[in-house]
Amino acid sequence: MKLSYLIVPFAPLVGAILAGLWGRQIGRKGAHTVTILGVLISFIASCVVFADVLAGNTFNGPLYTWMVSGGVKFEVGFLIDTLTVTMMLVVTSVSLMVHIYTIGYMEEDPGYQRFFSYISLFTFSMLMLVMSNNFLQLFFGWEAVGLVSYLLIGFWYTRPTAIFANMKAFLVNRVGDLGFLLGIGLVLAYTGSLDYKTVFEKAPALKDIAVAMGPFGTPAWATATCILLFIGAMGKSAQVPLHVWLPDSMEGPTPISALIHAATMVTAGIFMVSRMSPLFEMSETALSFVLIIGATTALFMGFLGIIQYDIKRVVAYSTLSQLGYMTVALGVSAYSAAMFHLVTHAFFKALLFLAAGSVIIGMHHNQDIRYMGGIRKYMKITWLTSLVGSLALIGFPLLSGFYSKDTIIEAVHQSKIAGHGYANFAVLCGVFVTAFYSFRMYFLVFHGKERYDEAPHDEHHHDDHGHGHGAKPHESPWVVTLPLVLLAIPSLMLGFWGIDKVVYGDWFKGVLVVDSSHDTIGALKPLFHGPLGMAIHGLSTLPLALALAGVALAYYLYVVNPALPAKLRRQFSGLVKVLEEKYYFDRFNEFFFAGGARKLGEGLFRFGDRAVIDGALVNGSAKSIGAVAGLMRHLQTGYIYHYAFVMVAGVLAFMTWLLLR
Repeated sequence: MKLSYLIVPFAPLVGAILAGLWGRQIGRKGAHTVTILGVLISFIASCVVFADVLAGNTFNGPLYTWMVSGGVKFEVGFLIDTLTVTMMLVVTSVSLMVHIYTIGYMEEDPGYQRFFSYISLFTFSMLMLVMSNNFLQLFFGWEAVGLVSYLLIGFWYTRPTAIFANMKAFLVNRVGDLGFLLGIGLVLAYTGSLDYKTVFEKAPALKDIAVAMGPFGTPAWATATCILLFIGAMGKSAQVPLHVWLPDSMEGPTPISALIHAATMVTAGIFMVSRMSPLFEMSETALSFVLIIGATTALFMGFLGIIQYDIKRVVAYSTLSQLGYMTVALGVSAYSAAMFHLVTHAFFKALLFLAAGSVIIGMHHNQDIRYMGGIRKYMKITWLTSLVGSLALIGFPLLSGFYSKDTIIEAVHQSKIAGHGYANFAVLCGVFVTAFYSFRMYFLVFHGKERYDEAPHDEHHHDDHGHGHGAKPHESPWVVTLPLVLLAIPSLMLGFWGIDKVVYGDWFKGVLVVDSSHDTIGALKPLFHGPLGMAIHGLSTLPLALALAGVALAYYLYVVNPALPAKLRRQFSGLVKVLEEKYYFDRFNEFFFAGGARKLGEGLFRFGDRAVIDGALVNGSAKSIGAVAGLMRHLQTGYIYHYAFVMVAGVLAFMTWLLLR
C-alpha cells in the first residue's frame, strides 16, 4: 500500500509542476487536463486507502530520513488511520470539484495555467499536512498551504486590494505560526522527539512539569504546549482575534474561496487539534481557552454576515462562524463531532461558495446582492443547489449540517468545563443569526423583485472580467453546474449516513483520545436512537425553532416588506457602524500593530540609524580624527628652531626623570 500512500500527495504535485513550468507549451487544455488528472488519481488512490483502512489496516512509519541532529530524527513519514483517510477523502473530492469548476469560472482569465498549477500545489501541501506522522512534516504542510494561499489570494496581482489581502493573510498567519512553532519547540525540548507516537507516549509523565514562560508565569507543560499549538490553529482556522485575514481573502477568485475557506486550509487547525487530542485532554485550562475562543468566533462573526452586501463575504463570515462551532466542539472534547462538522461543512460550504461563483458568472460578474433578485427562474440549477446548501448550513433536519451542528450544541449542553455556559448561549444564538443571514442572502439573490437594472456603474462590485450593468442573468455552463450537483448530494445525505458511525460509532476509536471526565459524546450516546430518530426529535428542539425564526424574519424583511431593512439600518446606525467596522479589529491592528511598527521603525531610523550609527559612530569618528589632526597640525610648524627646542626640552625631561627615579 506504500505506493498508494505516495500517489495520494504526489499526483497533484506532478500536475502542478507540469502546469506551472510548462503551462505555455501544453496550453490551457493541457494545463487543466494534467492537474485534473493528478487530483482524480489522488482521489482514486484515497478511496483505495480508505477501503484498506476499513479492512483494519493502518500504517505509521517513516518513508525518508531527512536529517539526524543531536539524536533527533527529522523524517518524512505517513500516519494512515481513520482520521487521516477522512481528511484525504474530503480534500481530494472537494479539490476535484473545484478543479472542474475552474474550467468554466476562469475561462477568460489570462493566468489560467498558473491558477491550475497553484490549486494543485495547494492540494499537495494540504495532503502532506494531514498525512504526516511527525511535527516536522506537519509544519512543512502548514507553511506550504500558507504560502500557496498567499499566491492564490493575490492571484490578480494588478489589483491593490488583492495584494493588500494576501499580505494581510500572510502576516496574520505568521503570528499564529510563531505560537505553533513555539509549541513544537516545547514538544521537542521536553520529549526529545518530533514523532507523534513517541510524543503521545512520553507526554503523561511531563503533564505537570512547570515551564518558565517569562511574563506568562510558570504554567504546566501540557497547558503551555496546547495553548501555543492552538494559537497556530487560531491563525489557520481564523479564530478571534486572528480571524481578520479571512473576509479580505475573498479578493481571490471564487474557486479558491471554496477550496481554502471551506474544505481545506481553514480546517487544518481543527484537524491538528483533533490529532493532538492526547495532549489537549491533559489540560482543562487549554480546553477552556479553546472553548471560549470558539464560542466568541461562532457568535460575533455571525453578526457581521448580517450587514454584508458582497455575496462572497456573506459566505466568508458564515465560514468563520462555522469554524467557531468546530472549535467549540474541540473545547468540550467532542472531537468526533468537530471532525464530522468539518466534513459536512466542507461539502455544503464548498457548494455555497461555488453557487455564489455561479451567480457571479450568471450576473455578468456583479457581486452585490442589492442588485440581484428574482434570478431563480433564470438559474434553476444554481437556485436549487443553493437552497440545499443554505438548508444544510442552518441545520434543517435530515440534511448533513443538522446532524453535525446539533450534535455540537448538545455536547456543549452536556459539558461541565469552565466557560460552557457562555458557549451554550453563543452556539444557540448563532443558530438564529446563521439562519437569518443565510436566508437574507438567499431571498435577496433568488426571490423578490429583479433589481439588476438599478445598479449604478460606480457601485458595481465585479469579480474580474467586467460589468454586468442591467444584463439578464443566465445559467452557468455545465462545468460549473456539475460540481454544484455533485456537492449537493453529500450536503443532503452525508449526515444521515455518517452520524451513527463517525460520532457515536467506533470510527475514531484509538485515534481520538477523550478523558472520561470530559466525555460529552459518551454522555449523549444513550440518548441517540439512530439518524431518523434524531431528525424526528430535532423537529421539537430549540435549535430548529431558532433556525426557522431566523428564516421567517429574513423572509419578512427581504420579501414581504423590503423597505423595512433600510429604515432599521438608519434607526440602528450606531450598531451598524460597529458591524461595518468589524468591531474595529482592523482599525486597532492598523493603528497599534502596523502603526506601532512604523513608529518604531521611524524611531530606530531617526535615533538609531541617524543619531547613533551615522551621527556618533560614522560621523563622530571622522570628527574626532579631524579634531586630533587639528591639534597635531599646530605641532608640525616646519621651523627647525621649533623642532630643536622640542628635542632639547625632551632630552631635559628625560634626564630629569632618570635622576628622580
